[in-house]
Order: sequence, then structure tokens, then C-alpha cells
Amino acid sequence: MPYGTLDLMVLKTLDAMGTLHGYGIARRIEQVAEGSLELNQGTIYPALLRLEQRGWIGSEWGISENNRRARFYSITRAGRKQLAAEAENWSRTVAMVNRMLEGES
Repeated sequence: MPYGTLDLMVLKTLDAMGTLHGYGIARRIEQVAEGSLELNQGTIYPALLRLEQRGWIGSEWGISENNRRARFYSITRAGRKQLAAEAENWSRTVAMVNRMLEGES
């Protein structure tokens, strides 16, 4: 997976779904990926920490649906700006690669 792709998926998930805990974010991304991606704790939590350090997401402690203490994450205003910029960059990259692939025969 290209660098930054997971960040984009986390930001989009939080933008679409609202506040979620890390496990919920990972499961939602896997659900949307339809089995083509598996995220473990060693993948999702460093990404969440990185996004929080950049100010793109915020977090607070709460109680999960199974009555356990969990950190819940939400996208910030800066995160929404970053999501828009990353989505635009991703669209341009995909369009460029598609042009390259379609041009070769």
C-alpha cells in the first residue's frame, strides 16, 4: 500500500462515520476493502498516533459498546482540510496511472 494511503483511509472513515475507537476504525476499513486488506494493532495504532500528533484527529477516553475503556477518535477541522487535499492528490495520481496504463498496448 503506498505511503499515506492508510492515513487517507482513517481520515475518510472518521469523516464518514463520526467518532470511533481504533478497533472500530480498523474493522470499517477492512469492511470497505471487502477482504483485500487486514489491519492489526501494529498497523492502525501507530497511524492513529501519527495523525493525532499532526493535529488531524483528536481523541478522548470513553467506554466501548462492550463496556471496556477505549480511546475514541474524531477528525478535526485541520483533518478535514488534509482529507480534501489528500483525496485530490489521490485522484490526480490514479488518473495519471490510468492514462499510462491505457496508453500502453
